Amino acid sequence: MTYPLLSDELLDRIRERAAGHDRENTFPTDDLEELAAVGYLTALVPKSFGGGGLSLEELTREQMRLAGAAPATALAVNMHHVWLGVAKVVHERGEDSCDFIFTDAMAGEVFAFGVSEAGNDLVLFGSASEAAPDGEGGYAFTGTKIFTSMSPGWTRLGTFGTDSTGEDGPHNVWGFVNRDAGGITVKDDWDALGMRASQSCTTVLDGVAAPADRIVRRIPPGPTMDPFIFGIFANFEILLASVYTGIAQRALDVAVEVVGRRKSMKNQGAPYGNDPDIRWRLADAAIQLDGMFPQISQIARDVDEQVDRGARWLPQLSAVKSRATEVAKDVVEKAIRASGGSSYFNRHELSRLYRDVLAGLFHPSDDESVHAAWANVLLGKPVEWPPAE
Repeated sequence: MTYPLLSDELLDRIRERAAGHDRENTFPTDDLEELAAVGYLTALVPKSFGGGGLSLEELTREQMRLAGAAPATALAVNMHHVWLGVAKVVHERGEDSCDFIFTDAMAGEVFAFGVSEAGNDLVLFGSASEAAPDGEGGYAFTGTKIFTSMSPGWTRLGTFGTDSTGEDGPHNVWGFVNRDAGGITVKDDWDALGMRASQSCTTVLDGVAAPADRIVRRIPPGPTMDPFIFGIFANFEILLASVYTGIAQRALDVAVEVVGRRKSMKNQGAPYGNDPDIRWRLADAAIQLDGMFPQISQIARDVDEQVDRGARWLPQLSAVKSRATEVAKDVVEKAIRASGGSSYFNRHELSRLYRDVLAGLFHPSDDESVHAAWANVLLGKPVEWPPAE
């Protein structure tokens, strides 16, 4: 397998299809098939399991390029990559409980992320869904999961729920279910502003069985540095940051092309690229964006190399996602401002990129939780005031 995996020719084909999938609100099955054919869906699988053996750092660069071609395709595939990244983190720390994710991926299975729930701001640390033990080490999951990206294409769903039956108190149970397990309803309810081709539909679980060998964790609710949870947090935040950074880079590239060919009547037909205000605006966007690449690369490398960042690991992972999505939104807006009124039409690529980049606001961790986590690291948790006598 040759790195990089995604050729310019493949990305051009994917880019050509992106506008149609967005307009028609359809899932990019054609993109997924081509990505699978070049080994992209097994890129993170270790070579010892037959996969591409890419590092997380290497995959961030690939995801940036894919996002520049088709943001919604990149976002959908992101969720598959997250689970492979989790299995990689767990495996590299000496545990084989998630190795089946590698073997399933090599067999052509596609993974999706069934975690988010309406109104649940605990995210990874608590669930409104139920995990009922079957008495043999397996569990049945019941609950409603939202924003399940790649809904038409997944065959394996990683999910979790709360087991309240034990004498040791409620525990979060994480497991994987098959699409054909029974009790799964995927609603046809994805008609969003942007990221339309991701087809992130609602998934209803009604007693969906996961056998004992597909249950990977039963842990107390709340923050933890358990390798499995850390793996989710790290891969989810870093790969999301990569997707939105790729969107921003594409928007900047399009804007540079546009201002190079637009002509100014006021300046006797000179290109808009000569206008000092436009030059400043695009330079400002480039300066913002330029800082994201080394940050994403370094934090991904630290995950790969098992660097211990101590208590700052989770806040720093949240921060890279928050900064990337905010910077991307600002860069895309500056690209639109520089490109003029034509970018307001739906037929213009920048219009789609603007709608897509706004989805970054809704992925965890949100700004409130990022700032709260950093405040706790810097200042400790708030003290009771006035002090109790």
